[in-house]
Amino acid sequence: MTAHDGPISGADNHSLWQRSPVFIGTTKFARVPTISNILVTGGAGFIASWLVRHLALQYPRYNVICFDKLDYCASFNNIAHVDANCSNFKFVKGDITNPNEVEAVLREHNIDTILHLAAMSHVDLSFGGDSYEFTSVNVYGTHVLLETAKTYGKITRFIHVSTDEVYGEVLEGDTDLLESAILAPTNPYAATKAAADMLVNAYYKSFKLPVIIVRCNNVYGPHQFPEKIIPKFICLLADSRRCFIHGDGSHSRRYLYAGDAVDALDTVLHRGTIGQIYNIGTTDEISNRDLCGLLLLQFGYGEGEFSQHIEYTNDRPFNDRRYAIDASRLKSLGWSPKTSFEVGISRTIAWYRQFGSSWWGDISDILTAFPSSRHHWPAKDNDSVHM
Repeated sequence: MTAHDGPISGADNHSLWQRSPVFIGTTKFARVPTISNILVTGGAGFIASWLVRHLALQYPRYNVICFDKLDYCASFNNIAHVDANCSNFKFVKGDITNPNEVEAVLREHNIDTILHLAAMSHVDLSFGGDSYEFTSVNVYGTHVLLETAKTYGKITRFIHVSTDEVYGEVLEGDTDLLESAILAPTNPYAATKAAADMLVNAYYKSFKLPVIIVRCNNVYGPHQFPEKIIPKFICLLADSRRCFIHGDGSHSRRYLYAGDAVDALDTVLHRGTIGQIYNIGTTDEISNRDLCGLLLLQFGYGEGEFSQHIEYTNDRPFNDRRYAIDASRLKSLGWSPKTSFEVGISRTIAWYRQFGSSWWGDISDILTAFPSSRHHWPAKDNDSVHM
């Protein structure tokens, strides 16, 4: 585990991050006396970097510690603004699967609050050669955090960020799922997240660890690594390439803008009840085929040209038709999504057209229908990503 002393990845560029807008959420709550030193795992990734920027900028009296090993989908560019401008922010390079590193960061920074977002999350990779890594990071890594937090004994909030995929497929016309629904994951990624949820709940029941679980539907927005469908399609279209659609494209997902997701996490942090589970969801649902068509229109293509810019591929080994969760419990705390899909997608397209080709370095190995393995940064003599 090392504290940050300068840019680490070859893709990190001082002028690049300075040109980017600084994206955060909109919420700002009264300070909670038991929250002082917050650890955010995976904080240089997508949603977590939105969160660390939001917390560091909105709450100058909180100390925000970003703990990340800078794996393939992270970038120091995502947190460079707060690293350069916020005295209450600190980056610590470390691995959640290493108990010694986790214990060291908790004790050195007197952590009282953990927001756990570090995870392997790309479903396609969980079907392939990296499937063991999903168990290592998502299950064992969560177990390390829980056990270390229990032994450390000073944690007042442990918020575990999960996914709506743990509930499994929800058929068209079925009722949106509440937090009490059974867990029925259908892919290796979702199964590891469900296993992590079980561990979190076990540590609450057995050891009274003050946990909260949140389960979120698909999140999109600037800073998302282009292995996911929205940024991948945007980057492909910006490079005048075809979009790859799995199967017939009829599978649908609900999408939540990253700023609204961060507002939800901030709401749970300040108003959530220990031991509770909260769904974070929206009703902005669109099929993969219609999503591609919407993006093609945004890039100036007419409907008659769509077939020239779409390539249909084999489907995943199993592909849930859709997910649908009920976020009423969270809305009772005062949260609601504020960003329409039209506004959010417009912001996202604008950001990727300016930064998508350079933010993470060379991502050509990711812009395929089925990436066979994780993207790896070019090695540097003084840099080891895996601690």
